[in-house]
Order: sequence, then structure tokens, then C-alpha cells
Amino acid sequence: MIQTQPIISEKSLSTRLIGEISGQEKGPTFILFGGIHGNEPAGILALERVFDDLKKYSLPIKGKIYGIRGNLKGLSARKRFLDHDLNRLWTNSNIPIIRNKAPEERSVEEAELMEIYALLKEILDTNTAPFYFIDIHTTSSRTVPFITINDALINRRFSRCFPLPVVLGIEEYLHGPLLSYINERGYLAVGIESGQHDAVEAVDNAISFIWIALVSAELIPASELPELKVHYHKLKNATYGNRSFYEILSRRELFPGDQFKMEEGFQSFEKIPEGILLAEHNGEEILAPKDSIIFMPLYQVLGKEGFFFIRKIPIWALRVSEVLRKFKWDNFFSLFPGVSWTANKESLKVNIKIAKFFRKPIFHLFGYRRGVLEGNKVVMSNRESKSKKDMYKHTAWFRRK
Repeated sequence: MIQTQPIISEKSLSTRLIGEISGQEKGPTFILFGGIHGNEPAGILALERVFDDLKKYSLPIKGKIYGIRGNLKGLSARKRFLDHDLNRLWTNSNIPIIRNKAPEERSVEEAELMEIYALLKEILDTNTAPFYFIDIHTTSSRTVPFITINDALINRRFSRCFPLPVVLGIEEYLHGPLLSYINERGYLAVGIESGQHDAVEAVDNAISFIWIALVSAELIPASELPELKVHYHKLKNATYGNRSFYEILSRRELFPGDQFKMEEGFQSFEKIPEGILLAEHNGEEILAPKDSIIFMPLYQVLGKEGFFFIRKIPIWALRVSEVLRKFKWDNFFSLFPGVSWTANKESLKVNIKIAKFFRKPIFHLFGYRRGVLEGNKVVMSNRESKSKKDMYKHTAWFRRK
């Protein structure tokens, strides 16, 4: 039986900032988000407890820590969103449109976005590097805690600080997440899915993750946090020791007006056999096409993804991709027919009719992920070209092999 977490008070939702703590010494700037989705209160509750403890025990902090509440109106209504999914609005094309609207013309989530956008700009303008961004989420299905990241090496290396499975490449399937927007500006950005929406374990897992993250980013000395090993083993036990990396293979996409009902009992990272009944989608029974690993099955009304299929990435493939990216062997791609650079040389245009010999796994090795479709060309974006690696290269976690 799942023990449910307490409800967030309305008083707690009266301000955007959960907390803002400055250390005695200059150092990293650490920004944590909770409640970007209004039906996911665990991140808020976890951050409130961590900030209370930071103040109560006067831990020595090097740098600055921010805790930010996401969709205040959605959290108050206990709904994922009211007008638009706040975690699907963060695109380079969308934000200028929202900014140019009169305040009274903006939707609920557009107004929330503009407040968060202004706060982020102020934080980046007034604080020192390196910058860390953490977004705490939960899922509608039962799940072990796990990390989701855009596939940049800075994200991969920081993710290794945690005894959790890591899922790469979700940005290929989600349009406009907050962390993708941040990642495109070159900063480290990591998402944690800490458990099921209302489970108290989701709060506890998020708390453990935050403490490990603060120590790993060198804001708090490990010697000042005797509970660090307890937090580490808590997460390790919660995942049964699973620290593998995975990538997303496909998703069941949902559209407005679709009728979708997931069969009960599935949870993320569960191995499923070929032919098992997964869901009913617009009156059609959806069966597993082959033996697979299911990821983030949908058990709520709102959402655009019914479920994903994922696969484990071999360790050798991760190591090979690091070497390929380090020496920038992707510079040779433009020599092949059907492949050309965009004007800024940050993305590749791939003619899918000509360059049939290129498959997604090849591009993934080099750090490219599928972006927009322009006619018969696919634009592949490279996370490494925008990554501010120099900002993090002196940290212990980045240097660790």
C-alpha cells in the first residue's frame, strides 16, 4: 500500500521562491525546480524540507542555492496544468511570442513561464558559474527513481554521481521542456523522477537526491553531511542497484481528443513479453510488438505520451561516444552525400532520401538528436557544440573517469 504525502498549503504557494541561500564563499549557483507540473507536489515538499534544514543547521555553503516553485496555479488546483503544459512551452520560437503578448492576453501557464523566465535571467545575470539546474518530477505510474537528461557529456558525467538509472534522449520526443531550453544554452540540466505522484517515497527520494547533488556540485563538503551515505544507500536500495543507462526507442503519442487507457500494473523499467496487452487507444487494443522494456506508462487524464519503449545502452557504446565527441570526428559528416551543416555549424541537415546509410544510433554516438523536419531533410542538433564544458571542467565529478 502506498503511503500518501501531505498536501501543500496555500500559504506555501503564495510565492515563487521556496528559498534563496547564499554561502559565505563564492562558488557554484544551484537552481532547483519543483512542481513544474501542478499534480506533482513531491518536489515542492522535498525542497521545503531541504531549505528548512539548510537554515536550521547552518551548514557551510560555498555558492548560492535557489529553490523555485513551478506552476503555482496548477499546484493550487492540483492539476497538471490549466491551459497549457508549462513543461512544453520552453522553445526559442514560442518564448518571444509569449513575451510580446500583453499580460492580459497570456494564458495561465504563459504567465507562469514569464515569471520563471524573468527570475532565471536575473539569477544568471547576478550569480557566478558554474550553474546547475535540477528539475524534480514524479510519474503517474509506480516507478523506481530515475534520471532523465539531454544527451550532453556534462549531464552524463554529473548523473554518475547518483546510484540511479539514467534515460537519454527524451528530448527527441518531448517538445519544449524547461531543461531542454536550459541545456540549449549550454548549462548542466538534470531531471529526477523521484517516484509516483502522491507517494511519500517520492518526497524522500527527492530529498536524498538533492543532498547528494549539493555535495557532488561542491556546495557543501561531504564531511559536513554525515547522513550522505544514508541518502546514497536509500536511492541505491530504491532502484535495486540499477545504475544502467538507457535510451528511448519509441513512444505511443497521444493527440487531443484521443481515448487512451493503460492496462493496470505496469511500471517504468519493467520487462514485458511480446504480445502482452498494454493499453486501449481509440478503441484499438495495443499489444507489445516484441519483448521490450516499458517506460513511463500513463495513468492520468492529461498527457501526450501513452508510454515509451527503452533499451539498455552497453557501457562500451557510452565510452566510444565519449571518445568520438572528444575528438570531434563528426566534422567528417559533411563529406558524405546528403549531409550538410547548418549556417552556424551547430546542427546537421540530413537528406533522408540520400543519406539512408545513416541511422539514429550513429548520430546518437556523436551527440546528435533528431530535431525538426524540413521537407525531406531532418535537422540533427548537437548538444556538445553548445555545452559550456569549460564551466565545469575543474569539478571533481567532471574529471572522474
